[in-house]
Amino acid sequence: MKGQTYVILTIIFIIVISVFAVLNVGAVEVNYVFWRGSSPLIFVILFSVLLGGILTTVVGSKKYFRLKRENKQLREQVNHKELDELNGLNKDEDESNK
Repeated sequence: MKGQTYVILTIIFIIVISVFAVLNVGAVEVNYVFWRGSSPLIFVILFSVLLGGILTTVVGSKKYFRLKRENKQLREQVNHKELDELNGLNKDEDESNK
């Protein structure tokens, strides 16, 4: 259900941004870092949304991969401890059988 909610909210967000961009088609003066130019406002809006999405993805993926690596390390620790416990139980059984 959580995944469906995100998909629905994403579709609504895309529709709102699209309507907003289409309503603003006039040319505007844009001051880029090293030059100035005139661009249709729709391109400025869509480029800004695209750049924001890319930056959010990059930052989010950094955190995702860090958490994935930490999860893998913790799983290895749990597996190692379980193996140690099993080996300890096997040793106890061997000693009691002698």
